[in-house]
Amino acid sequence: MKKVTFSLWCVLFLFTPVAAQHYQVPVSEEHEQMLTGKYQPTWESLENHQTPEWFRNAKFGIWAHWGPQCVEGSGDWMARSLYMEGSREYKYHVEHYGHPSEFGFKDVLPLFKAERWNPDKLVERYKRCGAQYFFVLGNHHDNYDLWDSKYQPWNSKNIGPEKDILDLWAKAAKKHGLPLGISFHADHAWTWYEPSQRYDLKGPKAGVWYDGNLTKADGKGKWWDGYDPQQLYQQQHPMSQGSWDNGRIHSQWGWGAGACPPSREFVTNFYDRTLDAINRYNPDLVYFDVTVLPFYPISDCGLRIATHLYNKNPRAVVFGKILDERQRRALTWDVERGAPNEIIPEPWQTCNCIGGWHYNTDIYERNGYKSAATVVRQLVDIVSKNGNLLLSVPLRADGTYDEKEAKVLDELEAWMKVNGESIFGTRPWKTFGEGPVAEKDIKINAQGFNDGQFAAMDSRDIRFNQTAKHLYVTAMGWPEDGQLTIRSLAKGGRLFGKRITSVWLLGYGKVKAQQTSDGLVVKLPAPTNGIAPVLRITK
Repeated sequence: MKKVTFSLWCVLFLFTPVAAQHYQVPVSEEHEQMLTGKYQPTWESLENHQTPEWFRNAKFGIWAHWGPQCVEGSGDWMARSLYMEGSREYKYHVEHYGHPSEFGFKDVLPLFKAERWNPDKLVERYKRCGAQYFFVLGNHHDNYDLWDSKYQPWNSKNIGPEKDILDLWAKAAKKHGLPLGISFHADHAWTWYEPSQRYDLKGPKAGVWYDGNLTKADGKGKWWDGYDPQQLYQQQHPMSQGSWDNGRIHSQWGWGAGACPPSREFVTNFYDRTLDAINRYNPDLVYFDVTVLPFYPISDCGLRIATHLYNKNPRAVVFGKILDERQRRALTWDVERGAPNEIIPEPWQTCNCIGGWHYNTDIYERNGYKSAATVVRQLVDIVSKNGNLLLSVPLRADGTYDEKEAKVLDELEAWMKVNGESIFGTRPWKTFGEGPVAEKDIKINAQGFNDGQFAAMDSRDIRFNQTAKHLYVTAMGWPEDGQLTIRSLAKGGRLFGKRITSVWLLGYGKVKAQQTSDGLVVKLPAPTNGIAPVLRITK
């Protein structure tokens, strides 16, 4: 027996107007209660929370975006894609593990062992690379909790590593003095897992349902006896409109455009799990991979979670994507794999990755990682515009990074050791930069997704930032002829306001410089690093 693809109830739900302060799927607080205090779950109240100065000073964080989707090395969203007939992930899964009607993602979970994972050494390594805060994955769209979850039996303590991953990460972050961030993504499991309701359209298994339709009763005598697959897959609901179109989910990410609405039970379960993790591990930062907040605007879930965290921890940061002007006053705007091309008044963050979000052996084999030079140039560009960079360095399923990632970390550490003073604790200058890329009209694409347009930065592109005493000038590469001309610092220019008599190259010393009507002309030595020169000018 199968459900219809999109019920009349879903249609009526989606076209019912949302009244002010009324939500179609309000959470229940039967199990977890929102902490009351200074803030209330309204935009009017939350916009009084300011992004804290510690975060503005930090500038750079590293993210362990790591979980059971790393097992097959097929990259991000593999737990969805393995149910897409003919996809690369489907083909790999069928060849190496079995057909998704017989061996689905639930069966991948016990293979996630984390057998070589050493959180203490990893966090220590990340701090040496300049990380000022550290992020971990609490759960992904795969709906598996990486802690000893009270409200999700499909978790890392029960299945797989048999460890409370968040607890051990949190202890390592505390030991090394790094603020802890946790990202929660499981609110979209409802629609994200819909391909698991499908079946093959051709071949020997044509018409055989995938395992997303299984129930607890089907587990008798199996390894998962006693577990209910529906607590993982959450597929006892009609498919969204156009669900067999693999790309349709992107237009439904904000719970519109025909997305099947979530049940109150599902929304409340996400709320309970998130508050459980916040109360146990006391994060300073919480990231949601959503439009605005979880289940917004159809539920108060996300507003209540943000309110709970702000009342519990006044120095906390909550991230949201695709925010309007008011929402950016209440939350910290996150831009995925991209950046604006202007200074943003409110502090913001880019989340990016040197490869795929989950470990991908194909990226490793084709040498597809971002170089340390690319990471540094993106960091400098982002900081010049009042932003932070959160960088993911993918871990393999065993909890280690590979030797190519190690090289990126080594080179990043070397640059940061010499030039970190030009990053941490700085603020934007009067202009963020100059050069061909700085002068382009680069648009944000949905959540971000424009970082490719910044790839062309070279020595002609220059970025500025400052402290109370110094102006820092970074060229996005070393000029071949050793001469750098900074137009924004031309003689008689209005931006700097006084004559420049001394220029210092970090990691080297004083360099020759002359202010002309064309700009500040600096004579650089042979490259002292393989990435970017940083000049320090006393204000």
